[in-house]
Amino acid sequence: MIKYDDIRHSDEINTYIRQADASLEALGYTEHSFAHVTRCAHTAAGLLRQLEYPARTCELAAIAGYMHDIGNVINRIDHAQSGAVMAFRILDKMGMEPAEVATVVTAIGNHDEGTAFPVNEVAAALILADKTDVRRTRVRSSADIGADIHDRVNYAVEEAHTELDREKKTFTLRLVLDTGICPILEYFEIFMERMLLCRRAANFFGLSFGVVINDQTIM
Repeated sequence: MIKYDDIRHSDEINTYIRQADASLEALGYTEHSFAHVTRCAHTAAGLLRQLEYPARTCELAAIAGYMHDIGNVINRIDHAQSGAVMAFRILDKMGMEPAEVATVVTAIGNHDEGTAFPVNEVAAALILADKTDVRRTRVRSSADIGADIHDRVNYAVEEAHTELDREKKTFTLRLVLDTGICPILEYFEIFMERMLLCRRAANFFGLSFGVVINDQTIM
């Protein structure tokens, strides 16, 4: 059985993650390296664990989270689909069972806005983990925040965490935003599509998705 630790310690996979992030840095994108993919892995698996999915399903979510951005090594455009094809080859070569490969590549192929849809529990968890990872440390240089709205919004986020309330059936992204750097409106100017995608992903679990910024409920 292929474990999350096997994936996390794979020289091949880690090489693709490093090169993918280098390409995105050249294109001016925020950090998509080990901090991002590890956070996605832990958040996706943790959500399913809290929702009492089987341990193996949680582990497959961690694997999908860790591998979800490797397609950027080919091109940013359609990276979800190219990443899914790459993951299929890697996991098949490692000996993962076909049903588990299918679960992981389905999640990877359905994680990016524009083509994403929460087609299964792992895909839904990955969407929520990926699209809620907004934080100052993803910005590569604070010198760019005046010119680049994505850098400015991420840099303005001083604190961010997600919160599942099973009793109220809610999944909430809570942010502390420095509005002197970025007004709340700018957050939604670039992230509205992602937040609507998170709503669909949360709905898969029978949850409502919410965003709270500076203790104000925004959606």
